Amino acid sequence: MSKMLKIFSLSALLAIVVTSCVPKITPTDQGIPWALAEHRSETISDLRYHFALDIPQSRTEVITGKSRIRLDWNDRSAQPLVIDFLLPQHRVHTVLVNGMETDWKPVNDHIVIPATALNPGMNSIDLTFDAGDEAFNRREDFLYALFVPDRAHFSLPLFDQPNLKGQVTWEVTVPEQWKVIANGPEATSNTQNGRTHFTFLETQPMPSYLFAIAAGVFERETAEINGRTFNMYHRETDTDKVARNRDEIFRLHASTLDWLEDYTQIDYPFQKFDFVLIPSFQYGGMEHPGGILYRQAGIFLDETATQNQMLGRASLIAHETAHMWFGDLVTMNWFDDVWTKEVFANFMAAKIVNPSFPEVDHELRFLTAHHPTAYSVDRTDGANPIRQPLENLRFAGTLYGAIIYQKAPIVMRHLENRVGADLFRDGMREYLSTYAYGNATWPDLIALLDERSEQDLAAWSQVWIEEAGRPSISISWEDGDVVIRQQDPAKRARVWPQTLEMRIGSIDANELITIELGSEPQRLQGFSNAKFILPNGSGIEYGEFILDTQSQVYLIANVDALDTALLRGATWVTLWEQLLEGRLAPSVFLQTALDSLAIEQNELIVSRILAYTSTIYWNYLSSSERRSWSSEVENLLWSQVMSERSRSGRSSFYSAYRNLTITEEGVSRLQRLWTGDDQVAELPLSELDQISLASGLAIKGIANAEEVLSQQQERIENPDRLARFKFLRASLSVDPAVRANFFESLKFESNRDREAWVVAGLYNIHHPLRAGESIELIYPALNMIEEIQETGDIFFPGRWLDSTLQGHNSLAAAETVKRFLDSRPNLSTRLRLKILQSADEVFRSARLLHGWDVD
Repeated sequence: MSKMLKIFSLSALLAIVVTSCVPKITPTDQGIPWALAEHRSETISDLRYHFALDIPQSRTEVITGKSRIRLDWNDRSAQPLVIDFLLPQHRVHTVLVNGMETDWKPVNDHIVIPATALNPGMNSIDLTFDAGDEAFNRREDFLYALFVPDRAHFSLPLFDQPNLKGQVTWEVTVPEQWKVIANGPEATSNTQNGRTHFTFLETQPMPSYLFAIAAGVFERETAEINGRTFNMYHRETDTDKVARNRDEIFRLHASTLDWLEDYTQIDYPFQKFDFVLIPSFQYGGMEHPGGILYRQAGIFLDETATQNQMLGRASLIAHETAHMWFGDLVTMNWFDDVWTKEVFANFMAAKIVNPSFPEVDHELRFLTAHHPTAYSVDRTDGANPIRQPLENLRFAGTLYGAIIYQKAPIVMRHLENRVGADLFRDGMREYLSTYAYGNATWPDLIALLDERSEQDLAAWSQVWIEEAGRPSISISWEDGDVVIRQQDPAKRARVWPQTLEMRIGSIDANELITIELGSEPQRLQGFSNAKFILPNGSGIEYGEFILDTQSQVYLIANVDALDTALLRGATWVTLWEQLLEGRLAPSVFLQTALDSLAIEQNELIVSRILAYTSTIYWNYLSSSERRSWSSEVENLLWSQVMSERSRSGRSSFYSAYRNLTITEEGVSRLQRLWTGDDQVAELPLSELDQISLASGLAIKGIANAEEVLSQQQERIENPDRLARFKFLRASLSVDPAVRANFFESLKFESNRDREAWVVAGLYNIHHPLRAGESIELIYPALNMIEEIQETGDIFFPGRWLDSTLQGHNSLAAAETVKRFLDSRPNLSTRLRLKILQSADEVFRSARLLHGWDVD
């Protein structure tokens, strides 16, 4: 070996040694990168927070705060300690480490403290700061924290990641007429000089996205059931509505807790059970321990509530309460597994509501509550897997949607059926007890169940959990035999293991045939006289089911004669998929739907058919076709409003009538209903109904629209509903220029802080009756999607897109979306998928109505 080569080799070896010894620098990118979170989870333990907030009366004044963070620090690499906080250079006043001032640095949305300021072992970090309003949702006389998934550090300095759980203690000072709700039980309150200072007990360990306070002018209702105290806070001014709903709300919570304690064999894992009803809350609910938040309208139901609305409330309460175990007690390690907490909450909720509604077919309820919504995403070019990789928590909001909320519970039912209900329950109990007050991953659970089961659950999980899309399952007749084939629509040769319970026969006699479907076609003999084959006969099966022509024709003609509600429900879901794929004409489906609505008595099926009818009416008919159908549709709906159905059933038709009516005669009737000159027996219009009706009349273009809107504004008594109506008033204007100005105002972030209002405003602008006037607003709305994702809460990007696009069915609208996507090749994959999901109906209507070929 030459001398030069020896020197080179030695140099290379030294470089390798030196490189391996240099500690990896902790990343401080915007957001919370995975590498930063992992490093902190390995070097920080025994974490405790104490926050003291001073909240002024006026929302224009700054909330000031003090915090003490205590932690055990064990970082042998001597990397700086990184605390997350938005705009630290402007909001942080002082930083003391173990009582000493330190030379900290602001880097992006982080406070960086040098390792030299810390001691091995326990450390205390004291900060004074101005709290950010971004995640505190401040209103004129109340506020609420909403920190999921990574927004806690928008308002407070902390470690904003799910796998660093900490115990939190709150102190909050507010105007004396305000109440305060926090995670822990109230310890003390003291009022002086018009201000009340509240202190709360320290909580059990929880991740930062569950830290929560709500403060403001609230009324409180209290109940004690089975020795447990429940507190409900609300802002509803209709005392009759409160009284009418109160006992059932408390009963649903109490029965849900009893069920979960029995199923999990773990007592309720937190110190108290309060919940707060928020007007126009961004979500249905949020599972903060000690202070669940709900959208008020979903909990306080009108006296004309439908069965679906009552089931929806019970499911929502069960969902958020189940989170106390699934998500709060045991939390995902990282937000790539956020679906695990949502799937278990929805999965358990479906079981929990059963005893409260013994008259309901709960298998049908599961089908109608999950499959249509899951399919609405999984059939699109924007379909995403249940479990998705995530490199930075700043993008965690893009993971949410129908796939984790609706598809995942279906897949979990498949898993429970594969391993058995008892084994699954025992595995869940072990999972919760093993990881209590800690973190776990989906592979942790699968490994635990795999040990108990003979099934290859890892292989099953790969295609159902880690892959996007659904199988295509076709039925055909070959030489007198029934042949069932599974194909991968993406042509990647994937196979979804699945049990099919197929209904085969006629309306007079049919039987359930169970098969295991894999890569090879299944051939069934002896059914040559069968009139129909329905591959999803139990309602749990999942996929694009392609009916043979004979079955499709027979089911269209005889769907009402099928002997069980579940079979009829599964048939309707399957026929809808045939329409969307161009195998069934919208006019044929619509006529079948109207015929069925006249006689179908099951309210779940009626609600599903009404939803399909509305979608066809607005999205899959041209304007002239809609006008030709309008009288028949309105007459059918009104006849059922005035029928002998139950009050709940009539209410469903009444709502649909107000939505779909466009004829001159029908709109005149709507005006008389709004003025009170006409009324429907036993179906009085609530204040919310009156607001909705007045808004609908304006959208339908009545001559005195502005006068009706002004009168409606004067009628509104509840201050929260009045504020919402005033915000939306411009979006309801008959003048397209005023509506365009409303949209322009949304380009300012401050005008988007009430996201539910914004979504409603966009819906008003882009209503199908106004689509021709709003098409020019599609492109600028799409152009804002990155900002919407950066500044909005988790569901806002999808809802922004849905409310912008759902009213359009023109060729021009489809071309606009395509032009935007073509012009943005560097748009993030997740946002591109979101757009494709929301635009799917626009694309399909362009194909069906206009023969559009996207390729």
